[in-house]
Amino acid sequence: MPRNSFYTKKLAKGCQLCQKGAKLVLLITGLCMSKCFYCPLSEKKRDRDVIYANEMLVKNYEDVINEAELIEAEGTGITGGDPIIVVERVENVIKILKDYFGENHHIHLYTSTLDYSKINRIEESGLDEIRFHPPVEIWSKIERTDFRKLIDRVNIDKGIEIPLIPHLKNETLHLLKNVDKYGIDFINLNELEFSITNLNTLDSFGYVAKNDISSAVKGSEEMAYEIKNIDLDTPIHYCSSSFKDAIQLRKRIERRAKNTAKIYELITEDGTLLKGIIIARREKLKEIKEEFEIDENMISWNEEKKRIETSPFIIEEIAEYLPYKCYIVEEYPTADKLEVERTPLN
Repeated sequence: MPRNSFYTKKLAKGCQLCQKGAKLVLLITGLCMSKCFYCPLSEKKRDRDVIYANEMLVKNYEDVINEAELIEAEGTGITGGDPIIVVERVENVIKILKDYFGENHHIHLYTSTLDYSKINRIEESGLDEIRFHPPVEIWSKIERTDFRKLIDRVNIDKGIEIPLIPHLKNETLHLLKNVDKYGIDFINLNELEFSITNLNTLDSFGYVAKNDISSAVKGSEEMAYEIKNIDLDTPIHYCSSSFKDAIQLRKRIERRAKNTAKIYELITEDGTLLKGIIIARREKLKEIKEEFEIDENMISWNEEKKRIETSPFIIEEIAEYLPYKCYIVEEYPTADKLEVERTPLN
């Protein structure tokens, strides 16, 4: 286990699957009542009632199933916003996933809602694990809330998951020492991160990035290792920003790449796709294919991006002979095809 991630005792099943990149990330809504100042959710999701399966905007439940199949998902993590706001939608999607993939398809859910009636509804729908995110306002007085009673009534795997916020160290310790007595199954701690939507707020607290290549907040990881040394009975798992990107995300996109890559696309060690592109009109496809005797399967038209695509090896051979701009492009194999790098060839 890399130094920027650790766990004590046995890792929860949901976390095991996440580390394999084997879980579909299903944002079931961007709506949330908590309004956490550190929320990293993007502008296209935050406070919007939208559904995303990994990076794909969902139009219907069939999209969810298709995306899960493309990464060969062994489970699903339902997140938000706060999923409990759309509890009926959550019930439906749990039943659909379980019916399609079977009871062994492990489903966990994040929520900041402490309403047992709603929690019980999704528990009965087939949820396997719940991760509570108590609002930060109650961390210092958790023992005066009904959280312990709620935990007693939940029969599935349950734990808490929170970010490590350096200026709230005392409140965090108070929370963890109290919930350690409640019989929860795990504590998940995440490194605090900058995002476009929380940058100004975190900056107002004086936070800076821990280095020039990281979005993580300086001091958050150090806090994790201090907490590791506290005498708690509950298993603790810490996940850094870099671990999520380097391990979890990488493995998930590797799974998708092998199921979506076209015959002419090269899968890199990072799970991204390399391809050659020609900035030319669609009618030029046939002309280029015939002139350079390119196999039918090794060149195609991308209607969405309005360009001709081919193998990176082919484009290197023919670019100097073409009157069109040619590039080697590296993209994520995700639904949004996020471009990583573009190298001009002529």
